[in-house]
Amino acid sequence: MVLTLPEVEPRQHGNHLGFRVRDQGFAYLCADDSTMLVKATREEQAALIEDDPRAYKKARTWGRIGWVQVRLRKAHEDEVADLITEAWRMTAPPQIVASAGLTVI
Repeated sequence: MVLTLPEVEPRQHGNHLGFRVRDQGFAYLCADDSTMLVKATREEQAALIEDDPRAYKKARTWGRIGWVQVRLRKAHEDEVADLITEAWRMTAPPQIVASAGLTVI
């Protein structure tokens, strides 16, 4: 799903597979494929953790700026897809977001 978003480039980042748009990271798949780190606002992070603490938690290093750790086996697929799309929209330049027919954040 991540690679269907415009101008997304996968790049190895240590033990993670990073997903970037215009050289800016917005999601990282952990080596074991069971967890993903996704860029979010602090408000979205708090809401996700409150709604489903088994599926979401504050990312260890980047959690202080809103990133969330997603336990993929426990999270709902549609919710993860929405979270990834929002992370991409927060990261991609406005003209790329608009060209995809999405609202610029």
